[in-house]
This record gives sequence, structure tokens and C-alpha cells, in this order.
Amino acid sequence: MLRKPEKPRTPRERLTVALDVDSRERAERLIAELAPHVGLFKVGKELFTAEGPGIVRRIVAEGGRVFLDLKFHDIPNTVGRAVASGVRLGASLITVHASGGRAMLEAGAASLPTSGVEILAVTVLTSHTDASLAETGAAQNVADTVRRLAILARNSGIGGLVSSPQEIPLLREAIGPDMLLVTPGIRPRGTAHGDQARVTTPRDAVRLGGDMIVVGRPITEASNPADAARAIVDELSLG
Repeated sequence: MLRKPEKPRTPRERLTVALDVDSRERAERLIAELAPHVGLFKVGKELFTAEGPGIVRRIVAEGGRVFLDLKFHDIPNTVGRAVASGVRLGASLITVHASGGRAMLEAGAASLPTSGVEILAVTVLTSHTDASLAETGAAQNVADTVRRLAILARNSGIGGLVSSPQEIPLLREAIGPDMLLVTPGIRPRGTAHGDQARVTTPRDAVRLGGDMIVVGRPITEASNPADAARAIVDELSLG
């Protein structure tokens, strides 16, 4: 049964900042500066490997919300237990790979409380192109693979997806309005794409039907991260 996640209500709640840094000190400086301006902080593999679960507890203890982006992909029992551990840490969003299959996705969903925490299934990483995806042995292009995995996630009881903003229209057509769509690969106009292959601007991502955006380097590497975050929230306010 599909979960009905709570959708963000304000532009600030739509913005997640990726804390892709390698130390608690750098993370805490960014958290202190950005907390008034963003909805969640994403803790991914780099920071989690460097500092462990304590950094998640620290953010939650100080009133922040955490997007725990570890992209679990393992046997169903292991993923179910890992999701349960993420819930105990206080994470609000937890990622798994949709390509892990139905049994794995269902095990993750079964480990969630009835509300307050959501699993996001990652369809295809935003660094992939059709050519790089084909190198992995995928028989379909990016768009068809995203559609197939999104439907699998929905039918496995997952309430949210992570995908490129460029796939938002096809996802809304395939899975409807209820699933939470979270989009990395966001680049404000005039900023470098870096290693992201499928990108769009914050405002365009929301106009296309995305619910939340994830922004990293354009904020965290800005000369004034708070100003960069405020500018994105202002852009989202335009609708």
C-alpha cells in the first residue's frame, strides 16, 4: 500500500542543503549559518563515513531535520534493519536504491513508523547519461529505467522518489501526484554543473512538479552560504 507522505508547505521547507563535507567542524559551521534558511540537511556517505551517526544525532538534537542519504542496497533483511537504525537516529528521510528490488523495498517500508519518516527510492543517479547507464548493462535508456523503477517503488509501498528534475514530468504521468519527489541536480543559473549530467534550476524543478530540491556546492561553496540559500528560497517563492 502506497504511503501518503507529508508534502512541504513553504519555500524554505522545499530546500535541502547537502552537507557534502568531510568533518564535523565544517558541517557545524554550515549548519549554524544555514539553519534559519533551509528545511533539511542532507547527510551523505562522505560526512557519515567521516563522523558517524553522531552527526545525525547532533543535528536532530539542535532542532534540525536530516535527510540520511546512504542509498541502502543490500538483501532485504539488512536494508530493513538499516532503515530501522536510521529511524532511531532521528532521520526524517532515508534513501534506498529502487534497483534493489521489490522484496528489499518492502522490507525498508515495513521498518518505518506510521508517520514522520519517509523512504526515498533512488531511481537513476543524476550523474548518469544514456551512454553511461548502458555501460552498466541496463537494457533501457535513462527515462525508461526511471519510469520502471518508480512504478516498482510505488507498488512496493515506498512514498517518495529521488530523481533528476528532468524526469519529473514523466514521473508525475507514471505515478501520479501523491509520491514525494525530491530532486538533486539543482543548479541556480550561472553556477557550474560539476559532475551532474541532468540538471535544472530551483524554480524550474518546482514548476515541473517536484516537491523538494537538494542543493550542495552552489550553497556550501558560496562566499556567503546564507545569502546563497536565501536567494534560492526567494526564487522558489516566485512559484
